[in-house]
Amino acid sequence: MSSLSAKHIGSGLASRLDDPDLFFPFAYVGGGAIEAASRATLGVTDPASGTVLGHIPSLDADESRHAIDVAEESFPAWSALLPQERSAILRRWYELIVEAREDLARIMTAEQGKPISEARGEIDYTASFVEFYAEEAKRPNIESVTSHLPNAEVELWREPAGVAALITPWNFPAAMITRKAAAAMAAGCTCLVHPSSETPFSATALAVLAGRAGVPAGVFNVVTGRAPIIVEPWTADARVRVLSFTGSTEIGRLLYRQSAGTIKKLVMELGGHAPFIVFADADLDHAVEEAVKAKFATSGQDCLGANRFYIERRLYDAFCARFAEVTAALSVGPGETDPDIGPLMNARAIDKQIEHVEDALAKGARCLTGGKRGAQGDLFFQPTVLADVPDTALIMAEETFGPVAALTPFDSEEDVVARANATEYGLIAYLHTRDPRRIYRVSRQLQFGMLAVNRTKITGAPIPFGGFKQSGLGREGARLGLEEFTEVKYVCRDWGS
Repeated sequence: MSSLSAKHIGSGLASRLDDPDLFFPFAYVGGGAIEAASRATLGVTDPASGTVLGHIPSLDADESRHAIDVAEESFPAWSALLPQERSAILRRWYELIVEAREDLARIMTAEQGKPISEARGEIDYTASFVEFYAEEAKRPNIESVTSHLPNAEVELWREPAGVAALITPWNFPAAMITRKAAAAMAAGCTCLVHPSSETPFSATALAVLAGRAGVPAGVFNVVTGRAPIIVEPWTADARVRVLSFTGSTEIGRLLYRQSAGTIKKLVMELGGHAPFIVFADADLDHAVEEAVKAKFATSGQDCLGANRFYIERRLYDAFCARFAEVTAALSVGPGETDPDIGPLMNARAIDKQIEHVEDALAKGARCLTGGKRGAQGDLFFQPTVLADVPDTALIMAEETFGPVAALTPFDSEEDVVARANATEYGLIAYLHTRDPRRIYRVSRQLQFGMLAVNRTKITGAPIPFGGFKQSGLGREGARLGLEEFTEVKYVCRDWGS
């Protein structure tokens, strides 16, 4: 460890931290730092400035398989701990995350570009999952079953599934780890975490804190490198019993196919294409305020982000004018200055915004504000409002994942429900109306796993997060999130004659 620690010296990111050791530019396997045997690394850059923050080891397939060995060897002892012992360790991890909140937020803003206030909010969210599952670890019970056979006693046991592979995205580089890992560890599983190569330092900082909290070696492992190389051995190995992935539907389908040969449990939180529906009886100012939150949080780079705004025609012009006015006033800049909109993650994201805007305009849409690259740097894009967007536009069919809002009018409840449901995705929908009967009717008809009615913020550790259709499998958070990492064993004992 001491020789590896020399890499900390001179790191610009480390020098910005109260605890420089939280900048940890290594993979974390078996309770310690490792580098690639080949010494191969991947550069990590600040999307706001393009500055290289550091390098992370690019492990190979053999090193990825070794991580499975480590997690498998650690599983018997971890799963055999009393639930309250696992709970105490998770609780200590939670406390350390809370104590390191400011440093963890700085790391996230540096590598992801997220405005610093949003980064602090994500660290709070990150910690909440560890706290929640520290408590749930004590309660892995299931309902009893009355025996259906004479002279027999029936029992159901919930047991940890085994090694869990957790693949996490760059847009929420800390919270998506703990939402998965805290649940898996509370259940008694050991974890292999593959963070995005664009945002690995949030993951390795959490690993440092896990080690300090007393998480045993091999229970929480962060395996860095290129995703196809790291993940393929996990999908192919039968010892990995659960695979949990947050990312695009396209990659989710690939992992689904790759995992078929080993019949794993799969938990997938995939793409979204959220409709934001506003009826004419809604409170205009409140609907606009919530629409801005739903569209522009995380600079629009959020699977929960509203993509398609359906406004009842009687309210349409007023909503467009007010929404465009508020959007035009949003600030844009580097995350450390705490703007409303930070940089996007990469050039592909910028290209997609441009493609969607140009396509919509070519098909008759109007640009009410924005629509161009930001002046702040290569990865900035102006917060944008497009009106009169036809259903044939790309933005009405594809997840934009950026700060571009597409508005269109509707004339009836039946019309808007049909248009909102006309997508392969089904993660979340937003609904604004004051009519309680309409709330019930429309909520029943919308084919989405989560509904936000007259508000935007609905997520949290106690709720089951997940979607319908191509937006995923299973649920994360709540008790259901822990159960995804367990198996149910049925025992039937004969009492004798």
